[in-house]
Amino acid sequence: MMPPGVILAGGRATRMGGGDKGLRAVAGQRLLDRVIARLAPQCAPLAINANGDPSRLEAFGLPVLPDGLPDHPGPLAGVLAGLDWAAGLGAGAIVTVAADTPFFPHDLAARLAAAAGPAGLALAASPDETGRLQRHPTFGLWPVALRADLRAALEGGLRKIVLWTDAHGAGTAAFEARPFDPFFNVNTPEDILEAERIAGLA
Repeated sequence: MMPPGVILAGGRATRMGGGDKGLRAVAGQRLLDRVIARLAPQCAPLAINANGDPSRLEAFGLPVLPDGLPDHPGPLAGVLAGLDWAAGLGAGAIVTVAADTPFFPHDLAARLAAAAGPAGLALAASPDETGRLQRHPTFGLWPVALRADLRAALEGGLRKIVLWTDAHGAGTAAFEARPFDPFFNVNTPEDILEAERIAGLA
């Protein structure tokens, strides 16, 4: 049985000039369309974590989950919104991906599940330019059983994802970065050009 999938699109896209990065086009296709196409074979059902007017995302036909905490406390608030949604579905865990990262692995969910730590948590990782493994904390497997703990941590001021995941013994699913880093994310207008190059390889 596939886990529910949550696309984290709650960021403010300041380096992109504001607005929804997920609505930017790469090689003629919106980032969110690319992300949904990659995630749908791995997870079901899907939802989008985003704040503001949800009607702007109606065309995607997915539930839009706003952060349940005020003042945009970061991606962990989106994870918590996803966990609350999944709890209502009776699901045991969710997989999260970022809306601005359209080339993540086709086997992401399966590899995260295989790498899960004792609490059921796992984060994705890939090597950086120096070969050092770098975690990508918006790409993870998150057990619903930890949502109360996560809510308490966020209400206590925690913002850095890996501080919380390390405390719960999260596993690491390591992916290769050839012929491109599958976790390349679009932060700037210049990144769209690089994403269009990668789109020809993906």
